[in-house]
Amino acid sequence: MYWQNLDSTSKLQANFLASMVKEFTKANPGTKVNLVPVTASENDYYTKIQLMMRSPATAPDLVYEDTALINSDIAGGYLKPLDAYTAKWSDWSQYAAAAKTAVTGASDNKVYGVPDNTDTRGIWYNKQLFTKAGISVPWQPKTWADVLTAARKIKSELSGVTPLNLYTGTAGGEASSMQGFEMLLYGTPAGDKSLYDASQKKWVVGSKGFKDALDFVHTVYSEKLGPSVSDALGANFGTTVGTELIPAGKLAMDIDGSWMPNNWSSSSAKPWKDWESVMGEAAMPTQNGQAPGSTSMSGGWAWSIPAKAGNPDLAWKFLESVQTKTNSAQWNALNATIATRTDVASDPTYLNAVPTNKFFTGLVADTHYRPGLPAYNQVSTAIQKAMESVTTGQASVDKAAATFDNDVKSAVGDDKTVKGTS
Repeated sequence: MYWQNLDSTSKLQANFLASMVKEFTKANPGTKVNLVPVTASENDYYTKIQLMMRSPATAPDLVYEDTALINSDIAGGYLKPLDAYTAKWSDWSQYAAAAKTAVTGASDNKVYGVPDNTDTRGIWYNKQLFTKAGISVPWQPKTWADVLTAARKIKSELSGVTPLNLYTGTAGGEASSMQGFEMLLYGTPAGDKSLYDASQKKWVVGSKGFKDALDFVHTVYSEKLGPSVSDALGANFGTTVGTELIPAGKLAMDIDGSWMPNNWSSSSAKPWKDWESVMGEAAMPTQNGQAPGSTSMSGGWAWSIPAKAGNPDLAWKFLESVQTKTNSAQWNALNATIATRTDVASDPTYLNAVPTNKFFTGLVADTHYRPGLPAYNQVSTAIQKAMESVTTGQASVDKAAATFDNDVKSAVGDDKTVKGTS
């Protein structure tokens, strides 16, 4: 069972998995693999698979999991530990430590998935629009102020062009939290301790960094440097950005992910062959240019076996065949995703498959991962609410931040929070 984005016409994963099934059934006569795509929004997909995994009658044998949700699904009793399988699988040693951590249970340190990709985020910018506006390219901002300066320059020089896309609001779901907010928050001086302090095992509230990130969101939308509020709060806006606004030259900057070329490849619904010469990539700077100078966020997906799967051993056998070095490299190249296997990450074929793979793989050095904890979903929703209230102007930054603090305390308990310092 895997996710087919409701807003996308891409069949990349469907076609790739179909080829894997063909390879597997040929090598294992008498076996049959049913592929079950769930066509839904991302949040609806999460809900659907959790419902399916509750019963042996409906649980799939293999399920595609967002690594951010693995711990909440472990807590729900939905997933099977895979340590007995990985212990006998020599390829497991090829997986990067951070990728393994993303699929390891926070409560029991057991493995609950095999990651097949990760990603990083940066700033995509249109070199032609920058040049028209009088901004030198290649462009690499050193601070948040540099990003806003460029956005203001675009606004003053180019009519009909949206300077900057910053995902926001509840309709955007995790895109708002990760690309929109956490790319800012984790670039504040507190860094990895800006949302969750792992050393104290507490969620951070009342921090200056949180308010500074919210203030950036407020600035973008109050100064009309971003999309119209109605567009930005639309559920399908991410698809519009990738398939319409960027190729049409209507958007100058987009804080977004390494996967964006999927929108423009020859196999996409709307191929855009000029993207390689038109688009530039920049690392997201830290707030004030403090070390390490740039920041990124990483997520990714993994294959897990549900606790109530009817054929776990056969599911693992299929998973092994999908995750060989050759097949992993093929998938990461096809899907413009960042490799989780170290042998694939250094493979020239993978690095050269998409022109931007080398750049976005390089961002892994300064990337951050969301807290892999069951409560993260509720904290993420609270972030989206805070963003939306300052985007629409319904709340000041201080009020929105205070509401976030209260939402988090209600979700995790007051004793599980700590006041941030920066």
